[in-house]
Amino acid sequence: MSERRVRVGTGAGFSDDRIDPAAEMAERGDVDYLVFECLAERTIARERQARLADPERGYTPYLVERFQAVLPAVHARGIRVVTNMGAANPLAAARAVRGEAVALGLGPMPVAVVHGDDVTEVVRAHPELPLLETGEPLESILPDMAAANAYLGADTIRDALATGAPVVMTGRVADPSLFLGCMLHGLGWRYDDYPRLAAGTVAGHLMECAAQLTGGCFADPGPKDVPDMATIGFPFADVTANGDLVLGKPDGSGGRLDEMTCKEQILYEMHDPARYITPDCVLDITGVDFQAVAPDRVRVTGARAAPRTDSYKVVVGYHDGWVGEGQVGYAGPNALARARLAEQVVRQRLEMRGFSYPEIRVDYIGMSSLHGMGSGRVEPYEVRLRIAARSRDREAARAVGFEVRTLHVNGPAGGGGGTNALREVLAVKSVLLPRELVDPGVRVEVVA
Repeated sequence: MSERRVRVGTGAGFSDDRIDPAAEMAERGDVDYLVFECLAERTIARERQARLADPERGYTPYLVERFQAVLPAVHARGIRVVTNMGAANPLAAARAVRGEAVALGLGPMPVAVVHGDDVTEVVRAHPELPLLETGEPLESILPDMAAANAYLGADTIRDALATGAPVVMTGRVADPSLFLGCMLHGLGWRYDDYPRLAAGTVAGHLMECAAQLTGGCFADPGPKDVPDMATIGFPFADVTANGDLVLGKPDGSGGRLDEMTCKEQILYEMHDPARYITPDCVLDITGVDFQAVAPDRVRVTGARAAPRTDSYKVVVGYHDGWVGEGQVGYAGPNALARARLAEQVVRQRLEMRGFSYPEIRVDYIGMSSLHGMGSGRVEPYEVRLRIAARSRDREAARAVGFEVRTLHVNGPAGGGGGTNALREVLAVKSVLLPRELVDPGVRVEVVA
């Protein structure tokens, strides 16, 4: 009798990820679970703003399109879907999914909703909490706070899957925990079985950014070739009850998955390889080994884990002023000199209007935007000037793009293709919140 095994597939690695690879995974990936990881640090604060404008919004923008693409296949094959696309409004996201299921003729579809990650009011009551980035008290940004969300763990995913609902919708859950929760449920792992928690966590960490594991950010023509990138596939993990882990991707899909792509990806966002803190365990990857066992199949061994910490990390999104930006292009002989003159003109005009900025950045795109001006570098035949400035004053920020835009007829010769933009800054900082102050739970939304 063969050992129990589950296959967990990746459906997305960020909110604007491609949709076709998820449909491919659902239709021919032979997966038991399909995980869509779609939240970045600022996403929930952004979606909270959307929810304030419309109570039925606040989930990730491509939710409907993603579920339209995969629901028929996951329904026909009995695949369980786990996703944090609920962002700041998991209940509304669940209603949207149920509506799409009905529209597609699939009938009523229960959705298990994980709640409890929104700890905005809990955090507001503890202004003394130190910010991890600066050591200052949380009180310093409380007046501008937009949202505070705790990174929940895999136990919440396990509990949601235990309801039997085919779809699990969450807000903020730690990225690897989305995947590990599927393994806890499908393989019956104990939450204190650290060798298995280590295997599931390292699998989730490797897969959470989708095509980054299968060659997407690895590709560099010549040194690191990746075949068929236009049809790059997303990864899956085959995991057995005893914690054996093999990574793969759908047969025939583009991209590559081998020891090299795995080694690059495992270090992604890894602050300390010996102590990578998650809500489920503290992961140690210093002994991890990768071994190719077949084309696009890699066995992963050697991960270790220690017990989880006594706190949740909380990401605090807050309003941090405005950024105004303008761009204009110059081409032909003396292009760089004309762009330099344009910068001087804009600075002088902003000063004449009485504006000053705590932070301003100037880039000569094509010359300096990545590595600075340097010395002895050949001047480009074309250059694009970008000026961006931050301010607490909306009008001061807006003036930056306005003055760059006016260079078309009020500045150096040959300026063209000007653009201007203004955006509100949603910044993030972090605090640690004792576990006893967070109360996760699950409710099942069903069609009335």
